[in-house]
Amino acid sequence: MPANRSFALRRGLAAAAALPLLALAACGYGSESKDSSSDQKVAAGSEKIDGLDSVRIGYFGNLTHATALVGNQKGFFQKELGATKAQYATFNAGPSEIEALNAGSIDIGWIGPSPSINGYTKSKGKSLKIIGGSASGGVKLVVDPDKIKSLKDVKGKRIATPQLGNTQDVAFLNWIADQGWKVDAQSGKGDVTVVRSDNKVTPDAFKAGSIDGAWVPEPTASKLVAEGGKVLLDEATLWPDKKFVITNIIVSQKFLAQHPKAVEAVLKASVETNKWINANPEQAKAAANKQLEQDSGKALSAEVLDPAWKSIQITDDPLAATLHTEAEHAVKAGLLEKPDLAGIYDLTILNKVLKAAGESPVDAAGLGTS
Repeated sequence: MPANRSFALRRGLAAAAALPLLALAACGYGSESKDSSSDQKVAAGSEKIDGLDSVRIGYFGNLTHATALVGNQKGFFQKELGATKAQYATFNAGPSEIEALNAGSIDIGWIGPSPSINGYTKSKGKSLKIIGGSASGGVKLVVDPDKIKSLKDVKGKRIATPQLGNTQDVAFLNWIADQGWKVDAQSGKGDVTVVRSDNKVTPDAFKAGSIDGAWVPEPTASKLVAEGGKVLLDEATLWPDKKFVITNIIVSQKFLAQHPKAVEAVLKASVETNKWINANPEQAKAAANKQLEQDSGKALSAEVLDPAWKSIQITDDPLAATLHTEAEHAVKAGLLEKPDLAGIYDLTILNKVLKAAGESPVDAAGLGTS
């Protein structure tokens, strides 16, 4: 059974009661953002799209956002936008990116499923649309092999997730339930102790022995392996065809309505970037790491980068059916209010771009704009 996702925690969760839904959608990172715009040259004779001086694109400094990293580094977005400047902002958390989108600070963003759902439901379906896919996979349960030798050994241990109610946290809680074990979702106490730990500090906690493992995304999972951990479970194995959405593309509904040509240019660049990534994996990996270094000041080591890159699948398909399944299972688990996802996807422009590129259309799994 697929692991579930967190989209809107019940108000009854005391620890979350005073927090807006968006604050619970974080992927385990801080809330800062920074300008990541490059000085890419505009081709001579290029024209502005829709009369726009710029299109503002947001993403995380994370390998699961490889399309945005590589598209920035290799100039794919700037090429398609012509004389309209591609401006970039990097974020460390879903809530801050959603807030930036709502405030008009960015127009389009690469982001995970939980903040997408929360942003959509909190605005009653008026703030954003998911317009494309980007990545699948890249989430693993990594453990101390001296303490945990099999899945059954996880019982009684301390396992970290990025944050209460985040995507990986709920996936782990539901995996625990599938084992027949009980854990209080709010406190994390029970047959397994779930420790909510920022991904940036989890490797140090693991090294110090204060946690016995973690259910985390890349590259944190591979950082734990570099510290002596062992991959006990890859979340992809829990899904049909080993695919589930980890990153998709969102756009402000206002921007989509006013500047469809600009949105089409970005999606065309995304499709071209993904095609190049899949055709040139080693070059793409190097480009993503170079952009990470430019954005954060530090590149990933080969022992972290190589295994992390292999576990992520780059795709144009938003894998909408898996998002639907995630929502259903999260509600069934009793942790979430039932979200109204009708119309969250608008794949019209993406399918136009895919058709022009000779590719097959993608499906919104009944959650698309009519």
